[in-house]
Amino acid sequence: MAKRKRLDLPTGPLSPDLETKSALSAPRARMPIAEVAGDTADRAALEEVAREMTRAEAEGRVVKALPLKDIITYHISRDRLALDEEEMEALMASIAERGQQTPIEVVPIHHGYGLISGLRRMEALRRLGQDTVLAFVRQQTSGREKFQAMIDENEIRADLSFYERVNIAAIAVEQKMFADVKAAVHGLFAHATPAKRSKIIKFEVIRQQLGKALTFPAAVPEKFGFALAQALEADAGLAGRIIKALKATKPADATAERQVLERALKGDPAPGPVSEALTEGLKWQAKPGRLVLSGEALTPEFLEALRAFAVSHAKKA
Repeated sequence: MAKRKRLDLPTGPLSPDLETKSALSAPRARMPIAEVAGDTADRAALEEVAREMTRAEAEGRVVKALPLKDIITYHISRDRLALDEEEMEALMASIAERGQQTPIEVVPIHHGYGLISGLRRMEALRRLGQDTVLAFVRQQTSGREKFQAMIDENEIRADLSFYERVNIAAIAVEQKMFADVKAAVHGLFAHATPAKRSKIIKFEVIRQQLGKALTFPAAVPEKFGFALAQALEADAGLAGRIIKALKATKPADATAERQVLERALKGDPAPGPVSEALTEGLKWQAKPGRLVLSGEALTPEFLEALRAFAVSHAKKA
């Protein structure tokens, strides 16, 4: 059986040949020029990121958390005349559960920020007791562009009524953005169908003739409003009769106001107060929910007796 030879490790210095081989097999140190090139590339990448962030912020593409108190809601005239409470409750529930998902739009002004779009989200956050709102800070734009941004936002998220649409078009005309309402509707609602723009323009008849008399104009629906506008154009005296009926009845809500308009459109007279002389020195004027007594017969004794009767009758009812 062959014997195995034991190998002993050298204890002295390596031979020149072995030292050369060892040096060649050892990992090489990084050359200075490679370090400089790497640092330059890193610096260039960071500068590009910084430039892109600056550009994004200048273009209003960066979302910022802003204090609600610094935002001026009526920086421009609003297109929405009223907030639907059921829709607000749904929005508040969504934000309370998931947080604000879509930023509002603002522009910087000298004392804070002016709201462009996002009125409902801001109101929901306020009611929920929030202090901040997520926002895109846009560059200062013209009044026409601000109106356009506000309208586009509402058309996508929560439709305006036809009255609100024509009303904001009329405001744009008043602020010298357009020559007339027709031009404003075509400019501000450029993405709407021609039929829809035609109906918006038709509501201008209602705004002009009844706008100051209506308490709930945004509640006038599309089909009924179109018929009402046609009737106002056909009957020069209709607006006066409607205004008189509204003053007489003083509708407390949108439903009651709609009923007055419907009666006028059908030609039915609005129920007015009934006047009658009850006896010598005593007259009354009555309509549902209101009674007026007048005359010399209203002595202190009579009034006390009337009060006692009223209290007794109300308890029985």
